Amino acid sequence: MPEHIDLHRAERLAAPTHDTDVLVIGGGPAGTWAAIAAAARGARVLLVDKGFCGTSGATAPSGTGTWWVPPDLQARTAAKAQREAVGGFLASHEWMDRVLDQTWHNLQQLADWGYPFPVDDAGNERRNSLQGPEYMRLMRKRVKAAGVRILDHHPALELLVDDHGQVRGATGVAEPGDVPWAIHAGAVVLASGGCAFLSKALGTDVLTGDGHLMAAEAGAVFSGMEFSSAYGLGPTFSSVTKSLFYNWASFRDPGGAVIDGAGSSQGRSIIARRLISEPVFAVLDKADGAVRAWMRQAQPNFFLPFDRLGLDPFTQPFPITLRLEGTVRGTGGLQLQGLDGATRVPGLYAAGDVASREPICGGFTGGGSHNAAWALSTGFWSGAGAADHALAHRSTPAAAPVWRAGQVGLAARTVASAGAATERIDPQALVAAVQAEVFPLERNWFRSRDGLEPSLQRLDALWAQAERCAPALPEAQRRTRQAVALLAHARWMYRSALARTETRGMHRRTDFAQLDPVQQHHVVVGGLQQVWTARHPAGDGAAVQREAVAA
Repeated sequence: MPEHIDLHRAERLAAPTHDTDVLVIGGGPAGTWAAIAAAARGARVLLVDKGFCGTSGATAPSGTGTWWVPPDLQARTAAKAQREAVGGFLASHEWMDRVLDQTWHNLQQLADWGYPFPVDDAGNERRNSLQGPEYMRLMRKRVKAAGVRILDHHPALELLVDDHGQVRGATGVAEPGDVPWAIHAGAVVLASGGCAFLSKALGTDVLTGDGHLMAAEAGAVFSGMEFSSAYGLGPTFSSVTKSLFYNWASFRDPGGAVIDGAGSSQGRSIIARRLISEPVFAVLDKADGAVRAWMRQAQPNFFLPFDRLGLDPFTQPFPITLRLEGTVRGTGGLQLQGLDGATRVPGLYAAGDVASREPICGGFTGGGSHNAAWALSTGFWSGAGAADHALAHRSTPAAAPVWRAGQVGLAARTVASAGAATERIDPQALVAAVQAEVFPLERNWFRSRDGLEPSLQRLDALWAQAERCAPALPEAQRRTRQAVALLAHARWMYRSALARTETRGMHRRTDFAQLDPVQQHHVVVGGLQQVWTARHPAGDGAAVQREAVAA
């Protein structure tokens, strides 16, 4: 058992609602590829989605690029080199090669299934982008064709573990009505996405770090959580944060003067600095007629808010903002222990944005293309790995006891909750308190010890307070656990950010503004009541070297 799960207080699961070989949590690209791959191995597969599989998540409402590179040595060498420096030289060639190969094959599979890839003037299909609605509609169809059972609107709340700490399923609630469910499984694939802290970026309201919290309670650890200061650029009145179109933009101050350097490689930091003290405006005045037509065809949802307001973004300046996208567009997440998507917890696998994308992105955002390639590749591998694990352990008696691993917000099972607590967590207040620490650009985009340490003190105090609270009422469990997940995520992020005393990738320290060659390592973080950090040497196949513990 993980050392922080006390069997004297842990609650034993009486009886499961469902029984399966592989449980997939999450119905986005990673989850659907995992379900298909697990079923292809001969496993019984059940997929639960917080929303409706095929429409929820960041991919479904958007267009996304794909890291699609022909199997040519020169082309792939160039593609890998393009990421190394910007990512702080933390990526792995072994992982990049495998992802490029798997992405190439999976996109061919999509074509064989009938995905409508565009064709260029020479008659060749262009597979370097996917339209989310068509992509996810097809993936749901293929999941069902594979014999996978889908349970929509079934958010998971906690993992189940056996006496040896092996993951054996999960529990959650079905909506509407918050009807409890429990699924016993031979293995679990977490494909629950990253965490955008309810910032209202398009498609991210279901991406609140729930899977990270559940995994940590079972003993999993994370890597690259300092690379989480990803903000998406967009109009103040819109949730769309696709930034490609701003390559054709001019940025202006409230008086209409052009902001020097705002369109350069350092432009986002220039805009961020301005936004701290005053509004910033953009106008897509560098796009000619052909580009404007292409934009409307490529991303029609970008223009809907403008059209509703009667605003022409090509000629009229509009106010912009930066919305935190955290580990959705950042790279941090669960540390994978094997090429099959396994975590350090037996029976627990991870895929997509819930897993660290450092192996192919290093310390810089995977944007759409690399993250999309990572999702379909790790989804495919983790589904197969989970199926192999589950089928190899099918002889385990189904009647063997399993225990609920969930802690804060679910039941009086933590050390701090041994007393007769009556106060309950206020989810809305807790979310607001966490957002107050992670949203401000002066604290999260421009990081320093002077900003990080006070934030961590407040976040740690919030955690200690949450631990002392009574369990949430059944109708508030989902929102409470979501709030607790945001809090846990913020603590891992900022503890990792404090541990990396340099500027590397998207991690910017104003008090350590230069890259430090000595710190070419991964920062591993874990823990709940006490959050610790460690160093993991960069490079293929390196082992974790736990070196420091931070209270």
